[in-house]
Amino acid sequence: MSSTIPAVGFGLWKVPNEVCAETVYQAIKTGYRHIDSASDYGNEKETGEGIKRAIEDGICTREELWITTKLWNTYHNQENVVPALEFSLKELQLEYVDLFLIHFPIAQEFVPFETRYPAEWFFDPKAQNPEIKLAPVPLSETWAGMEVTIEKGLTKQIGVCNYTSGLLHDLMNYAKIKPSVLQIESHPYLTQERLIRLAKHYNLEVTAFSPLGALSYLELDMAGAQESVLEQAVVKAAAERVGRTPAQVVLRWGVQRGTSIIPKTSKPERMIENLSLFDFELSEEEMTAISALNSNRRFNDPGNFCEEAFNTFYPIYD
Repeated sequence: MSSTIPAVGFGLWKVPNEVCAETVYQAIKTGYRHIDSASDYGNEKETGEGIKRAIEDGICTREELWITTKLWNTYHNQENVVPALEFSLKELQLEYVDLFLIHFPIAQEFVPFETRYPAEWFFDPKAQNPEIKLAPVPLSETWAGMEVTIEKGLTKQIGVCNYTSGLLHDLMNYAKIKPSVLQIESHPYLTQERLIRLAKHYNLEVTAFSPLGALSYLELDMAGAQESVLEQAVVKAAAERVGRTPAQVVLRWGVQRGTSIIPKTSKPERMIENLSLFDFELSEEEMTAISALNSNRRFNDPGNFCEEAFNTFYPIYD
């Protein structure tokens, strides 16, 4: 079993329930061995069905897969962390995951599993003016719960998503079991060089979500069509030189700079395309030119979407 996260994973955010099982099955059949799931995506059950079918059909063994899932904000109390992962494992029909991540450094009021799963952002979606209900839980307490999931054999590794440099420094001071992975938004418009360098200093692997930037956010009105990195001249020029698509060039840039990436698609031809990144290389000049597109443009920002969609102002980035 690999202790290192495979370079290209398959992300399941926003994959509709009705196609999720088949999409996961096809992804594994295409060659993906790294599946990135989360309680909040609301499709763990279907993800588990796709995984189970792929294993039963002999496409792979469980040991050949790297399955990630994430702790939702409502389960940050130490005593809720283990039950939350156990619930995810039941949904996924797995005995363990390879990686369990704190999804956001945001603690919300507990919502019992029988009340609603996934718990989502609103404390009470049926309220007249629904809002996010925050809970006074320090991240150190949540991390103590994460460490118990390792001790119980429910996950092989633990880590964090959406952490800043300050939170990482703090975590490394109190963690008895150190995190092994940091998952962050990163693409050519948000290169996050210092944060990635710090993570490497602490021996964390870095996984970049939304590696193609704006594409995942257009349908949510969180990005404009003109923000596509695939239209940039330096990306198109590199694509022409290596005989690949602009998307492959941007994904290759992500892998070549030392991060794992989790693109997502339901199109079989895209699945193959997104995996086919290892028989060409970008030049140092191309890597530098693509990195120079950085404008610190963050698409997935609670400081924006929590206020716009959930009536609560809650920034986590300066």
